[in-house]
Amino acid sequence: QVQLVESGGGLVQAGGHLRLSCAASGRTFSSYAGAWFRQSPGNERELLAAISRSGGNTYHADFVKGRFTISRDNAKNMMYLQMNNVKPEDTAVYFCAASASVVFSAIKAHYEYWGQGTQVTVSS
Repeated sequence: QVQLVESGGGLVQAGGHLRLSCAASGRTFSSYAGAWFRQSPGNERELLAAISRSGGNTYHADFVKGRFTISRDNAKNMMYLQMNNVKPEDTAVYFCAASASVVFSAIKAHYEYWGQGTQVTVSS
């Protein structure tokens, strides 16, 4: 099993940037595909970006493409989400997730391990 802990959330002004981190412990993180999701009140948890086990393949949802970038450092058991030019509608709880069952996936149902989430609030 893997345990995931997010950090880096907080309050940021519109147009600013944040980098979210996801620290993995337990099994070697390179054994897992990774992804970032977010959920705001009244909405379903939505996929933002996904990354393959090696980090060689990435996927970004259209609504964050060009602003958010997913990356990972398997040597440090870390995954990141760089968020640039943030908007008030980016306000949400952000979750990292991992999957041992796939090499790379943009499907929420494939992810069985989740962090506890970190709050991101973007002020206008």
